[in-house]
Order: sequence, then structure tokens, then C-alpha cells
Amino acid sequence: MDALFAWSDDLSVGIQEIDEQHKVLVGLLNELHSAIAGHRGSAECRGILDRLAEYTRVHFAVEESLMRILGYPDHENHKHEHELLTEQVVDLQQKLDAGKAAISFELLHFLKVWLTKHIHQSDKRYGGHFLARGIETRWPSKEATLEKKRSWKFWSH
Repeated sequence: MDALFAWSDDLSVGIQEIDEQHKVLVGLLNELHSAIAGHRGSAECRGILDRLAEYTRVHFAVEESLMRILGYPDHENHKHEHELLTEQVVDLQQKLDAGKAAISFELLHFLKVWLTKHIHQSDKRYGGHFLARGIETRWPSKEATLEKKRSWKFWSH
């Protein structure tokens, strides 16, 4: 079965941690797509949607913290976009619980479009700001981390 959509470098904001979190969101959407297409049941779909919602909240908190720390000028507008999506997802979860909605391909399409549009139109703007403020684009290599740990051991004796 084809995935709903694949990660591509076109979605990268240039900051490894944020890109890795976006990849997790893409993966969860693909997992939900697979569950719906495979008719694996509403309970399993709901569980995936709940994991997606929770991970999204964590991701938004990371982004918003970085925006505050790095003085991103459009922080409030970006945060508002996050709040609107969070409200929509909570509303959907309540409708699911009340039997007034179903997890569907239309929902998946909405989430895919929202995520793609949000990354391209909002997240990429803060990416440049963060990079200009000196945030690392990539985490240190394992070798650099090991070398640093060795030097810490030297000083601890």
C-alpha cells in the first residue's frame, strides 16, 4: 500500500531536530492512512489519532519555546496557528467520542494539507530566523560527542 505522503527535503526547515519531529508527524499520518485503508477498526485508528494529537502538542511546545528563546518576531501568529489546529483536533476527538464523526480519508487529507502548508508557509520562515541566531542545523556527530565526553573525563580526575 502506498503511503499517504513521503518526507522530502522540500519539507526541511534546515534544523535537524525540527525536521526529525516533522518526520515523526508524517510517519504517524502514514500509519493512520494504513490503518484506515486496511480497515483495521475505529479503536486502532483512534489510538493512532490520539498519538498524533499528543505528539503534535509536544512538537508545538518545542517550536514555541525556540521562538521565545530566539526572539522570533512572528511568534504570536505562529502560536495562534498551532492553537487553532489543536482546537480542531480536540473538537474532532469529542465528536468521535460522541459518535458524531468518523476517522476518514477526508480527515487525513485535511491533516496532510495542513501540515504541508504549515511547514512551507510558516515553519520555513522561522527556520531562517533560527539559523541567523546561530542555532545548530545539525546535532553534533557521535564522534564529536564521544570526544567531548572523553575530555570531560579528563577534567573530572
